[in-house]
Amino acid sequence: MVLQTKLIPKGICLNFFGLFLTQDKSWIDKYVINHELIHSAQQKELLWIPFYIIYLIEWLFRFYQFRSWHKAYMNISFEKEAYKYGNDLNYLKLRKHYAQWK
Repeated sequence: MVLQTKLIPKGICLNFFGLFLTQDKSWIDKYVINHELIHSAQQKELLWIPFYIIYLIEWLFRFYQFRSWHKAYMNISFEKEAYKYGNDLNYLKLRKHYAQWK
């Protein structure tokens, strides 16, 4: 479910416990939804809270490594999987558990 909120910066879609939050829904297409559904699968298999903790720790480590917000974000294991397979609408049917770390 995609919800519009002014709390999210423009051009960002945030998956918060399976709710997709964005400021403007006009750019959300089936590929963005698929990207976010991949995150939902990751969250579910890690029981949600550990997903967010690992995500934050990995982002902090990558930020220290690259000294760039965007490079840190793009090198988080969860994001690498979601971006790699976001355009493959059949990916979730074949996805193996913990695929972000394989």
